[in-house]
Amino acid sequence: MSFLHLDSLFWAWTIIGAGVLVAVGISARRRAMAKLATADMRERLQASAGLTRHLLRGSMMVVAMLLLVVALLDPRWGVRYESVAQRNIDVMFVLDASRSMLADDLSPSRLERAASWIDDVLEAAAGDRMGLVTFAGQASLEVPLTRDSTAIGLALETIGPRTGGAGGSLLGDAIRLAAESFTGDGQGAKAIIVLSDGDDMESWPIEAAAAAKEAGIRVWTVGLGDAETGSRIPIEVNGERLFFTHAGEEVWVKMHRELLEQIALAGDGAFIPAGTNNIDLADIYEQVIAPGSGRRTASAMVEQMVPRYTWFVTGALFLLVLEWLLGRCWTRPAPSAAREVPA
Repeated sequence: MSFLHLDSLFWAWTIIGAGVLVAVGISARRRAMAKLATADMRERLQASAGLTRHLLRGSMMVVAMLLLVVALLDPRWGVRYESVAQRNIDVMFVLDASRSMLADDLSPSRLERAASWIDDVLEAAAGDRMGLVTFAGQASLEVPLTRDSTAIGLALETIGPRTGGAGGSLLGDAIRLAAESFTGDGQGAKAIIVLSDGDDMESWPIEAAAAAKEAGIRVWTVGLGDAETGSRIPIEVNGERLFFTHAGEEVWVKMHRELLEQIALAGDGAFIPAGTNNIDLADIYEQVIAPGSGRRTASAMVEQMVPRYTWFVTGALFLLVLEWLLGRCWTRPAPSAAREVPA
């Protein structure tokens, strides 16, 4: 069992808030009833005031909200096999995980936006073999070439700044590792897609891209961040939002457009200037990058984990409808008629 959107745990506070409101409401009703009746009358008043009904309805609301939060987490278990069109292309994503990718000139941050774009491509390119390399102080192969998009999606959820190691950015090393990670059984096109702001610590990325081209691998670069003024790197210290400093001054990081253009040129690919804009990388992949691989040639059986969020949504809707019906149908018992006093 896995959850694909753990960031939705943020909504758990709504469950706690609803539970507190229900408890406060029941407690207030009990206090009011205690003031209005003696001990031997409270049981009858409790039935007529509907405290049991309010407790039951409140519990239904809290459980329904819990089910909705679980649905937002996108729970998956079990596997199914789908036949998908298979294209003759292998792709290695190279994702910059250095500290500069925390800059938020591309909201919510350069790193998070790049990861979301990769997710978009994975969804649009089912059947293509893809892998993932991250880099910072060193390059790391996170996911070898696979047609299981879920594996890459799960890896993206765990990637944070400095995942690849501490200190600087070694973009050239990452391109070389990605090129070495292509297996010999693929006969179609091979591509490396680099998502980075272009910061590099003299790791010879242009030469690495040229070597990849000689091996029949095209290198594409996606530039993230402001290339003119740049952006500061936000950090959190004792719950306070500050900015990364060096030698007593705040560090501003720019997108190194020229280097990324030269890498793409040397790798026989193209530079995609995302900058601070929200691009549709999935569409660019389908319209520009993938066509170099030719036509779809076969079909393949792909193993996919089965989404189960609909179960939880259905359960939540059932409880909400039941809670609504309970509020309309559970009426208070009619008070007994007052006995007529003879004149």
